[in-house]
Amino acid sequence: MPTTLWPAPAKLNLFLHVLGRRADGYHRLQTLFQFLDHGDELGIAPRDDGLIRRVAGPEEIAPEQDLAIRAARALQAATGSAQGADISVFKRIPTGAGLGGGSSDAATVLVALNRLWGCGLDTEALAALGLRLGADVPVFVRGQAAWAEGVGEQLTPVTLPEPWYAVLVPPVQVATAIIFNAPELRRDSPPIAFADYLRAGGRNDCTPVTTARFPLVAEALQWLTERGLDARMSGTGAAVFARCDDEAQARRTIAAAPEQWRGFAARGLNHSPLQALAG
Repeated sequence: MPTTLWPAPAKLNLFLHVLGRRADGYHRLQTLFQFLDHGDELGIAPRDDGLIRRVAGPEEIAPEQDLAIRAARALQAATGSAQGADISVFKRIPTGAGLGGGSSDAATVLVALNRLWGCGLDTEALAALGLRLGADVPVFVRGQAAWAEGVGEQLTPVTLPEPWYAVLVPPVQVATAIIFNAPELRRDSPPIAFADYLRAGGRNDCTPVTTARFPLVAEALQWLTERGLDARMSGTGAAVFARCDDEAQARRTIAAAPEQWRGFAARGLNHSPLQALAG
């Protein structure tokens, strides 16, 4: 069968509060997810011999560790499908940036192959399967901006403004586990309601830990702040972002940023482009 192209959008955590640590080591969180009109793209070609291969992908991630490949094999095992796939992962979301690249890739594979293989799983089943791969996978499967609780899997769809953002990624990769295992991480934020966030906003409890360990992230935040923007960090970093008045301001900001930082202007989205393609 021919290769079809599927989007895997980036996400932002508009805030991130850590409420506590569970007995199993996972953290109880509150966060707000919004998608971006910027992301990876996956080429997927079904096979009839059951083989799952990554025919293109990032050199720094071994195929067996790639969440896109792991997602395909998880769906195959869960449904007993005899089909396979050739998967090409075209990366635009930097690795270790807190923008959800690997999780988005995994969700796109689950949604795409569920349709291409004719598995017939509904969104709830796909999201549950995705949760086994990572806490952020379900929001990408569901494809709606969401207020998230639990470990990030308890999702309530929300409608938000869809502004333009300037997103900067300094040249470091931040491992999520390092930040969440840090002894100095704040783990006692009181729970808030969505209405509280709309009224007073929120913060990212991971920012002090990440900026102390990765000074380039602190520099990027400071650079945006000095331009009069409300600079935030997404997830555990390294990406930082600022809401802009319009597309022109976002693009001017990115154009002025230091050359050693990756950056892009993107619009916030309440609905993932993956869902529109998946039907």
